[in-house]
Order: sequence, then C-alpha cells, then structure tokens
Amino acid sequence: MDLRFTPEEIAFRDDLRRFFRTEIPAEIRRTVAEGRHLSREEIVTSQRILNANGLATPNWPVEWGGKDWSPVQRYIFTEELQRAAVPLPLQFNVYMVGPVIAAFGSEEQKRRFLPATANLDIWWCQGFSEPGAGSDLASLKTRAEKRDGKYVVSGQKAWTTLGQYADWIFCLVRTDREAKKQRGISFLLIDMKSPGITVRPVITIDGAHEVNEVFFDEVEVPAENLVGEENRGWDYAKFLLANERTGIARIGMSKQRIARAKRLARETPAGEGMLWDDPGFRRRVAGIEVELKALEITQMRVVAAQRDRDNSKPDPASSILKIKGSELQQATTELLLDIAGPYALPAPEHAPSDGNNEPAMGPEGVDALAPLYFNMRKVSIYGGSNEIQRNIIAKAFLGL
Repeated sequence: MDLRFTPEEIAFRDDLRRFFRTEIPAEIRRTVAEGRHLSREEIVTSQRILNANGLATPNWPVEWGGKDWSPVQRYIFTEELQRAAVPLPLQFNVYMVGPVIAAFGSEEQKRRFLPATANLDIWWCQGFSEPGAGSDLASLKTRAEKRDGKYVVSGQKAWTTLGQYADWIFCLVRTDREAKKQRGISFLLIDMKSPGITVRPVITIDGAHEVNEVFFDEVEVPAENLVGEENRGWDYAKFLLANERTGIARIGMSKQRIARAKRLARETPAGEGMLWDDPGFRRRVAGIEVELKALEITQMRVVAAQRDRDNSKPDPASSILKIKGSELQQATTELLLDIAGPYALPAPEHAPSDGNNEPAMGPEGVDALAPLYFNMRKVSIYGGSNEIQRNIIAKAFLGL
C-alpha cells in the first residue's frame, strides 16, 4: 500500500495550510494552541469564515454545501486544520446533527435547518447521555409521549457539552417503553427556549463550565421535529457516530503540541544547559513521536480502506484510533505540563483588579497548561470510553 500523497494531494494540502494560517484570526489560533477555552463568539467567527469559503461542512452532501472530496482529502483537511490550531467546526452541527438531517430529515427540515447549521446561525448541542445511560446509551429513560399531535418530553440529559450556548438540542428519547430497548428510541429536534427546559452547569476538574445537565419537564415538541421514523432513532444515532468519529485520533493536534513542547524545552533551563539538551528528555519525546507516527500510518490505512466500504456504518478500526489517539493526547499534555512545572499553574483572572500587579511568570501561555492537562483526562472517556472501545475491538477483530 502506497501511503505517499500524490502531487495533486500535496498541492491541496499546501492550499489549505496557507488558508488556515492567513484567513483565521491569529488570536483565535493562539487561544487554541495554548489550550484555552474559546468563547462562543470566537467559535462562531471561525466557523463562519470556513463556511464562507466552502470549508465548514465538507462531509455533507454536495447539494447542501459539501465537498466531493476523496477520503485522503478529508484526512488532509482535518490534519491541517488541527496542526494550524484552527477551531474545529462545531462538532454537534457539522459531524452530528447536520449529516443526520441531510440523510434522514424531511425536505422541510433540510431547508429550515441545514444552511443555518452550517453557518452557526443555529448552535446545536447533543442530548444523548443520561445519568444512568452513558456507555450503555440504549438504557436511556428520557421519554416522549405523543399527545394531541405533539411530543411531550420528560427526563434528564447529562454531560451536555456547551449546552449553555445552544439554540437547539438533538435528543434521543424513548417513544415505546414496551419495545426492545434499541427499538423504542426516536430522534427529536428540540428548541432550547421551550418552556420546561432547565440547564444547570457542571464545573469540570479544570475549573471550566464546559458541560451541563439538561432537564425536561413536560416539554412540548411539534411532531414535525421528529427526524425520520418514530422508533428508528437508534439507527440514526449509529449513523451519527460514524460521522462523530471523523478525526477522533486528533493526530494533527498532537503534532502541534509536540512541536510546542520542543520549543518550550529549548527555552527552559535545566542544569547547566537547556532541557532539550537532556538525552533522557529527548528519548521521551522521541518515544511519543514514534507512537504518533505509527498511529498516523494506521489512520492512513483506514482512510485508504474507506474507498471500498460502506461509510454509513461505524468502522470498528476507529476504536483503535480512538484508544491510541486519546492516550497520545494525554501524553502530550503531560509532557507540556512537566516542561512548564510550577509555571503551569493558572494565573488568577483579572489579577490587577484584585490588587495583584505581578506579571505572569514563565514562557507566554504556559499558565493554561495545568487546566489543559486536567481537561484532557476526559478524552479516554467521551465518544465511548476506552474500555468500551476495547470490547468493540475484541468482538469485531478477535471474534471474542
């Protein structure tokens, strides 16, 4: 198998590389590179620039703004986006609900939602996980009862990422409590301004408000907000997961962090020289790079195989990418944290107004590394925990 890029693919890569580094505001890319949380406005600004240039939804059908790219081109796009520290197009819009509506929604739903979803005029969040239904999602209990031409929804969703910003939420709800658990689930689109919805913040270990609980108390949802057929939501959720796992290994992101670690190590005193002069440290970096290169080759093999498979179904090989990709994301943030040492402690926000006029210590941007390290503990859990991914591998590849 020849994994080298063709001259045409190299030209495609170079055009993207140039665009990302010149058209996306440097301040936004710096925020991403330093591992800080982006504001709602920064995410919207970045995605609208991409959308205006036809780059926000390349995975969608062409008639709705997608690109007829090869799997290799899609891989290059994601790789260069991450390496340039450009914010990913909002996952919930571009890789989750958008493809589901395009594939299974009514024509009215497509016209109403898809253009606004691509341009981030509508911000979506995901209503899947529940307190008792995370990895075992089919055990969800949020129910939707049909009354007078409407669905009335009651229940709770958990770990709703960026739900505090959302205009709409796409939900899996139970519409038939007598059916086999996967068969009684439907896919609903719900306006977050609907009476009866309560959003409560969950503060994560890095001190950020990133996720939420969402409560539904007799929330009325128009019947036309049902996507596809009633009780077929599990099928649509599996289709969504095939899109969600696009680029889940975050190889470009890990490359960007390794490059940053090398720069910091060359600026960090250690003994009579710099940290980069330490052979033990360089061996540690080389070990991570070797594993990342092996993962990259594995992902390119998966990409090459996509030409000949049904891409509407999750590829079990994505479980391998997810496990190793999350381990390397954690390894790179741990490496950065060790380089920064005590300088990684976050500086107090608005310090001068609190009477502290001391400047930030250490290299620029390293005060975000401790929060980033803690935040990255989540990557081995979300998108299906690594334990669940190992079960998928055992079943799909080993026949266990």
